[in-house]
Amino acid sequence: MTFLNATATPAADGTVLLCAQGLDCRRGRRLLLRGVNLSLGPGEIVWLRGANGSGKTSLLRVLAGLVQPERGRAWPGRGRSLFVGHANALKDDLTLAEAVAFLARLQGASSDRVPHALAQIGVAQCASSPVRQLSQGQRRRGSLARLALDAEAPVRPWILDEPYDALDQSSSGVLSHWIEAHAHRGGAVLLTSHQPVTLRGMRTVDLDAWCAS
Repeated sequence: MTFLNATATPAADGTVLLCAQGLDCRRGRRLLLRGVNLSLGPGEIVWLRGANGSGKTSLLRVLAGLVQPERGRAWPGRGRSLFVGHANALKDDLTLAEAVAFLARLQGASSDRVPHALAQIGVAQCASSPVRQLSQGQRRRGSLARLALDAEAPVRPWILDEPYDALDQSSSGVLSHWIEAHAHRGGAVLLTSHQPVTLRGMRTVDLDAWCAS
């Protein structure tokens, strides 16, 4: 993890994949975070920790380019990172396979590998089921299958909000493997989790240093 002062500092090989510089994050009328400075380079996995309501999700959404910061800047921004939020973003009226294929197209990945990705995360049997009929755990696994579809894309940062929620032990192991493999090939991963996380080479960052209140 590289902490920044006035200007962005590249990683050791000159590359910054994800960066926040002087960010202030607001939710409604409340300023949550002030002066967030961090960057992730190739191969980095960072667990962003903080109490409920501390601003973790707000910061991730800013870094993903989904909302504007109150102050400061972030990049790569919209379209250049892969964001999997706490909500699964699967359309209820589609089958699981159709919903994941739709998300694959949005992220610029081929939908041809959707059946294999669903099988890897243990929901192949749900591929033809409407999303509305699935359990929360099945929906979560379906949403996370997008990560496997990114394996052949140019490396980019993954921004994952509570990815381990509603997963059983086997599915958690698959997710951890995907995250470590992405970092190994030169990607970067920023994640939050209320559950204990153990990943090779992972660092932790606490939001307390940037808490505005």
